[in-house]
Amino acid sequence: MRRSLCQSTYGYIYGFKMKSIIIFLTCITSMGTFAQSANEFDGAHWNAPYTLAIPFGWGVERVLIQKEFAPQVPFCGIEDIRYTPGWGNSQSEQYWSYSMLWYLNGSPAVSEEMIEKNLNAYYTGLLEKNNGKQNIPARKILPVKSWVTEIAGENGDLRTFYGSVAMLDYMDQKPISLNCIVHVKTSSEQNKTFVFFEVSPQQLNDKIWKSLDQLWLNFDSTASEHKPKLSMKAYFLSESAVGGGQ
Repeated sequence: MRRSLCQSTYGYIYGFKMKSIIIFLTCITSMGTFAQSANEFDGAHWNAPYTLAIPFGWGVERVLIQKEFAPQVPFCGIEDIRYTPGWGNSQSEQYWSYSMLWYLNGSPAVSEEMIEKNLNAYYTGLLEKNNGKQNIPARKILPVKSWVTEIAGENGDLRTFYGSVAMLDYMDQKPISLNCIVHVKTSSEQNKTFVFFEVSPQQLNDKIWKSLDQLWLNFDSTASEHKPKLSMKAYFLSESAVGGGQ
């Protein structure tokens, strides 16, 4: 607040002190905002330390697994998604067909139970996030149910799984069943685990699976040897929250 020269000395000192306090608080707020911005994950510009192809016309999304909509998932990491061109079109043969890579620190114990539990948590969180946006009546909301079984390893996988997720399709507001093939690889040198999900409501003999399979066939985890190492400390509050354990 401006003070005229004719104001009392007391008023001048009071005004000066108030200005100083405001400036100090502004600086503190700005520093806090800067620190928060510096730690934000910018998926659109993130330089992934691996190679996962982006086919022409496919969509891409990269998010932090826990911070997006799945706080129940007991590990932290990056989710790297590839959406088919017809993913959101209920009239397309590619509807709900996509892939997602979970890029995780450490070596979490990957099993049928672990995959099944986390698919339930993941899709439950996804539905909760979108139910309100779509104004879905409560009577239509269904609990997510999934099952997973281990199958013969494919393409050099550490482990390979097949399963299914039954849930409400929040876009079409009808029940849907998603088939899933899950590939697991680890890198002891990088101390990373790669869990790659192929997802589609189509039967496994449908042509869409060839496109999803090809993404995994072309995946190159060793590319990270030539790129900056990812430190998830930058995005999570503590080192303990970054580990791959339960």
